[in-house]
Amino acid sequence: MPEPVETMVAEILRLVRCESPSDDLAAVARSADAVAELGTTRLGAAPERIVIDGRTHLRWRFPGAPRILVLGHHDTVWPVGSLEELPARADEETLAGPGSFDMKAGLVIAFHALSRLADLAGITVLVTGDEEPGSATSRTLIEDEARASAAALVLEAAGPGGALKIARKGVSRYEIAVHGRASHAGLDPEQGVNATLELAHQVQAVALLGDAEAGTTVTPTRTASGTTTNTVPALASFSVDVRALSAAEQERVHAGMLALMPRLDGARVVVEGGINRWPLAADSSAELFRRAQRVAERLGMPPLSGISVGGASDGNFTAGAGTPTLDGLGAVGGGAHAAHEHVLIAELEPRVRLLAGLVEDIRAAPPRAARPIADAVPVPAPGAASAPTAAPAR
Repeated sequence: MPEPVETMVAEILRLVRCESPSDDLAAVARSADAVAELGTTRLGAAPERIVIDGRTHLRWRFPGAPRILVLGHHDTVWPVGSLEELPARADEETLAGPGSFDMKAGLVIAFHALSRLADLAGITVLVTGDEEPGSATSRTLIEDEARASAAALVLEAAGPGGALKIARKGVSRYEIAVHGRASHAGLDPEQGVNATLELAHQVQAVALLGDAEAGTTVTPTRTASGTTTNTVPALASFSVDVRALSAAEQERVHAGMLALMPRLDGARVVVEGGINRWPLAADSSAELFRRAQRVAERLGMPPLSGISVGGASDGNFTAGAGTPTLDGLGAVGGGAHAAHEHVLIAELEPRVRLLAGLVEDIRAAPPRAARPIADAVPVPAPGAASAPTAAPAR
């Protein structure tokens, strides 16, 4: 007999109250303990605990075929202590608290959906602990599991109105270091090479790599420069966030980033970074989305909608590996990463039923595999750096 919704609410609140900011390794480990305890209760087996560079990931793997990957994360963007200002709470309609929507409610939905299956043959549940900062330690785990699976179902939060996420932009990240030469700003400024001025040139050059018609955004974000107010700065830096709908656009921007050249005599520019996640293209999710719509109709649920979003998830990795992927199967609500983060309680049970029905549908007839993006476009090495470029010294 299905557990009452009140049980799911209590379990979500328990996970939310175990704070797990990605950069606090001890907090992530404590959160992993809480998730493992809950998952063991619901799935009837303890997970494999995988610690990489201090970051804790959990994996349940049940033998059988076809293999289906159920994917989520338990880390959040909220620092320890956030509960003091934003306590985890629930009323008759909503559940709120840091990390509730993104995505601890999704983990509870997954555990309850899988607990309703007759058996767990072929299911892999992977819950990572570093998704928010880019999945540096879990990426290989995710891609290896995806390659062995017929489908990947991602329990990230739903879009507006419960929409499934059928496409996501790819993400590239860069760090640009600008080297100049220090000098006294009052006595001999002409002897310096001003890294702040060079940074200004580079920020404008980087911004011009965007293409609004293609849906490609290239956004300079965090900047730093200088040491004291009376010194020509010798060093400056800025970060760049790139979002693109296609691998080809990511490659174009990557080439443009590596081609950056300094404008000031004696300046030097160093580019580090590259493609972090390939796009989750609509053709990767199309078949699974149609199936989900049929499952929803069969269950008497309202018609499902799909949405393309700019944010990335670990579903980008599974799609890039060539595995049919459907994202946004988690909680319905809103406010990810914001003070009004919340989950609609009335939508918890329908999402559990949808996921359970979709898993059974995939088991009956696995979807066709797609061609991995990595086979079509080479992936730059993680953290790859350009050769430093320099203007002639004067």
